Amino acid sequence: MTAPTPLSPDENRLWQSLGRLVHALPRALEDDMSRTGVTMTEFAVLLLLSEAPGRRLRMSALAARAGLTASRITRVVDGLGKHGLVQKERHGEDARGNDAILTDEGLRVMQAAQPSYLTSARKRVLDRIPPELLPDLARTITALADELT
Repeated sequence: MTAPTPLSPDENRLWQSLGRLVHALPRALEDDMSRTGVTMTEFAVLLLLSEAPGRRLRMSALAARAGLTASRITRVVDGLGKHGLVQKERHGEDARGNDAILTDEGLRVMQAAQPSYLTSARKRVLDRIPPELLPDLARTITALADELT
């Protein structure tokens, strides 16, 4: 087995900075969303459901799109369900799985939190990326995320 190629200085700087970012960014986003009454993860689930046909998704598809494990998405959806924001129903075609369905109240809460979400996304990340780099960076990060989920 051959030894892995050492990182170049730029690769090392990128890798270390990415490590710091994946730990620091969620805390900053959660802080930004704290005044909305929903966490960043809860908001992401509400947003994904709001964009889905009929405002419903299979739990497994919702977990994959949110980048969460099956057990984590169950806890998030159950928590949102306690507040009347999401309902769970047996999937219509094969009663083995469940669908998560965004309620009217869930849509209202998501829409009320959306300005904070957009402000946070712009302030923390998007406004700091030069516009000419955005398309390539978006494609690259999407490909990386798709490979991991």
